[in-house]
Amino acid sequence: MDSNTQINEFNFAIKKLFHGRVMERVTAARTLGHLKEGRATNLLIKALNSERDSIVINRIIEAMGEIKDPKATIPIINFLKKELEKSEDEQDKTRLFLIIETLMKIGDKRALEHLGILLESCDADIRKLTEQAFECIDPSFKENLKQSK
Repeated sequence: MDSNTQINEFNFAIKKLFHGRVMERVTAARTLGHLKEGRATNLLIKALNSERDSIVINRIIEAMGEIKDPKATIPIINFLKKELEKSEDEQDKTRLFLIIETLMKIGDKRALEHLGILLESCDADIRKLTEQAFECIDPSFKENLKQSK
């Protein structure tokens, strides 16, 4: 893809992310993730904070994982906190998996403190993915835990 085509695709996706219908916003978020443009991070954060549709929110979080910009860590952690405020029965497991996977892709150690809560989840799959995230973000986390005790 030449640079003009990529610029046009980026600009079109940004426009649709903020002004499109639900499925257009979903597609726009996916497109921005596939383009892996770091300059999209701030706009994705803005869209994430104003978006109300669950599917679009999930695609924005997913796009942030594809871009891998550490600036996205704190906004994603804020969504994790909101999800963890709910009772475990009411939590959106799909979103939790997506958040864990995205934070794992970003690889920012600031996420570890907040992911640690999920190591004690009743859901075995969430615990397992969280352990994988810890190993990916900080391969020596087990030794670090032993030293801190």
